[in-house]
Amino acid sequence: MGGDAAGSVCVGRFADSSVPARVHCDQPCLRSRSFIRGGGRVPSMGRSVEGGREALGAWRAGARERATVATAVRFTVAELGAAAPGRSVEVRVPPFAAVQIIAGTSHRRGTPPAVIEMDANTWLQVATGALAWADAVASGRVLASGERADLQAFVPLRTVMDSF
Repeated sequence: MGGDAAGSVCVGRFADSSVPARVHCDQPCLRSRSFIRGGGRVPSMGRSVEGGREALGAWRAGARERATVATAVRFTVAELGAAAPGRSVEVRVPPFAAVQIIAGTSHRRGTPPAVIEMDANTWLQVATGALAWADAVASGRVLASGERADLQAFVPLRTVMDSF
């Protein structure tokens, strides 16, 4: 279960799945080593694109159950991975998902050259267009480091917006 494919998504904090997940973190979701591969196009463990869309729709309607939010986050992060393949920027939405995106300098271990991190609610707002990227950054809801740590060109996610 290597993490070398562009757009690979770990359902925990780290996208490098070549190392046993328990080495990276002690989050329960990582101990399960469940992964969505191929930018969400080849769902695993019973997760489907339609299930992701349903969870996102439920979140937009006000559902805030952990399982619903987790599925919506995983779906939208996978869509981001498909829209911006690469390994130069890591987007983290703890504890639910992380993806490496944008072509350029890649890394194999440790902290990547650019990291973007935010909570699940902020990510879903940004991904759906309910919150502008610039407003999320300006308000301090997004932690971004590195010169390429900017999602302005990719959010809101067009594939997600087309489904509503």
